[in-house]
Amino acid sequence: MAATKKSNGASSRSTNGNGKSKAMDAITLLKADHRKVEDLFETYEKSKSSSAKAKLAQQICLELTIHATIEEEIFYPAVKGQVEDDMLDEAYVEHDGAKMMIGELLAGEPDDDFFDAKVKVLSEEIKHHVKEEEQRDGIFAQAKKAGVDMMELGQQLAARKKELMTEYKASGIPTPQTRSMRGIQLEVGQPVEFAA
Repeated sequence: MAATKKSNGASSRSTNGNGKSKAMDAITLLKADHRKVEDLFETYEKSKSSSAKAKLAQQICLELTIHATIEEEIFYPAVKGQVEDDMLDEAYVEHDGAKMMIGELLAGEPDDDFFDAKVKVLSEEIKHHVKEEEQRDGIFAQAKKAGVDMMELGQQLAARKKELMTEYKASGIPTPQTRSMRGIQLEVGQPVEFAA
């Protein structure tokens, strides 16, 4: 889907204190996604049961997959040329690193060796990525300073997010696709043996 695609009337909305909804700009929407995933990682870390961890890992993967998709399809193309090229390049690579971990989690189970460690490392990767986007001179600040129409972009992001959520809940989270990495096939070595 092209970044210039107009939304079909749907807009990014949040509810204010009196129950009325108001439009949400792109940065507010993306930051809300960041906070939601941070909360999911925190809840995962406190969880003890395999079934709770499985549901949380699935939700984390769903949220991150949708978030990366809307950023890559809509937000990043819209701000290209308005923010530092190096920052955008790094953002795509960071997304791809996260997608590799998401693929591992989607193929695994909480009782698998290293599953919890993979969730933890994914959490740390996402924290770093969020910092890069949200910091004082980060992607969001540069895009805002450049005068990108964040309200229009917010509407496009919200419409695509809603579409993807419906699709992925119906058919499952798709296999992650990288945009900056070639998907080099690695050999899997022998399992790590721990000394008793």
